[in-house]
Parts: sequence; C-alpha cells; structure tokens
Amino acid sequence: MKIRVLVIVLLLVITSCASRKDILYLQDADANYSSKIEYQNATIQPNDILKITIETLEPLAALPYNRGVSGGASANSPELMQLTGYLVSNEGEINFPVLGQISVSNLTTRQIEDKIKELLVEGGHLNNPNIVVRLLNAKITILGEVNAPGTYTFTEQNITVLQALGYAGDLTINGKRDDIIITRDVNGVRQISHIDLTSTEFMNSEYYYIKPNDNIIVNQNDPRVKQSGYIGNVGTVLSVVSFALTLTILLSR
Repeated sequence: MKIRVLVIVLLLVITSCASRKDILYLQDADANYSSKIEYQNATIQPNDILKITIETLEPLAALPYNRGVSGGASANSPELMQLTGYLVSNEGEINFPVLGQISVSNLTTRQIEDKIKELLVEGGHLNNPNIVVRLLNAKITILGEVNAPGTYTFTEQNITVLQALGYAGDLTINGKRDDIIITRDVNGVRQISHIDLTSTEFMNSEYYYIKPNDNIIVNQNDPRVKQSGYIGNVGTVLSVVSFALTLTILLSR
C-alpha cells in the first residue's frame, strides 16, 4: 500500500513536468527552411493617429497644407506629434487642411499618400508634391506568460509575431507555445486566431505579421496549471516525495 502511494506521487511529478516538444520553437524548421515572404502592410483604422507631411520645391507653397509643432528638438517627440497628428474618426476620415474631410479607412499609408497627392494635383493646389504619411500610434498588447507583459508601440511597417513577443521579453518557461491567441479587429469585426509556435505552419498564415491594435495572449501550459492546482509546485512535490520515501524506508525496517 505504501509503495503504491509512493508510485502515485512519483507519477504526478512526472506528468507535471513539461516535455521537450512543449518548449522548443519551430521544431519542423529543417523541413521548411525556405519559403516566399509576403509582406502585409497594415491598413488604417478608426482612432489611428497619422503624421502627414507635404513637401514641395517651394516650401512656402506647402505651408497651408502642413500642421504640427515647430521649433526645437521637442517638436519631434512622439507625444507632441500625436497631439498635432490627424486622428482618424469613427467614420474612418481625417480633416485635412484646405481639402477637408478625406476617407482613409482600410487604406495603407502608401495608398493615403497617393490619394492626397492626387487630390492636391487634380485640384490645382500644388504641382508635383511629395507626400509622407506615417502611423504614429501603432501598438500591440501582450498578456499572459511572458517576461514583460504590457502594451508596446512600434514604427515599422511590418513586424512578425516573433518580433512582437520579443518586445515582451519572450515567453516564460511556463508559456503555452502551441496555442498563442491573437485577437484582431477587422472592419468592425473581432477575429480570434490560434497559432502554434512549435511549428513553422503559422509563418504562412495572415497572423504571422502583427497589425496595430492586435492583442497577443499567452496562456499557461499544462504543468503550470497543475502547479497552481492541487499538485502544488514541483519543489513542494519533491519535498513530499522525499519525505514519503524516507518514511517508507523507516517503516519497512
């Protein structure tokens, strides 16, 4: 009976430990070492903040079409640029100087550049202007079993889910690598997807590249869930096993 109890305790310890296949990333990488990259530029959504700069050979000609903070290095601080940027309304529009309301929803920054240039040229406002559009408040939120959960901003046009998790200091050893949850709002519809970091398959999905306002959730793996439940942490279990083994030896003498 005593031996049976000891065996049960040992089995609980073994089943609470993570295996190699639960921890390693991209385990089939050798079989999928080469694939074509398809970049996915993010589209503009309501509540995004845009920085739009109009440049011409004659700077004074572009002055009425530019707005922002002038003077000193502080003018280029992210906080001030967001305050003076163009906030996209719930209807997906911005109020642009002289041109008025412009619809930018579901357009990439490059498409917005082309659209504003067309409006300025065809409307006889400016001759061959250069338009630069940047998204100022691109951010993602990463929660769960990562070393530094929180909300992170980025300026790149394309970042991968691996880069995003790198912002949060990578998954902890207790993170569930084969079921990362990503939530994304697309045209007013919330989408939820699950990806497996232990396989390269997610690299071919639309969720390989993170988009602004995505949420990434890393749940606890099974050993971690068991540790928080009736089994307790591994150190405690080992102490119990050691005590049980010592007691068994003493009683069997």
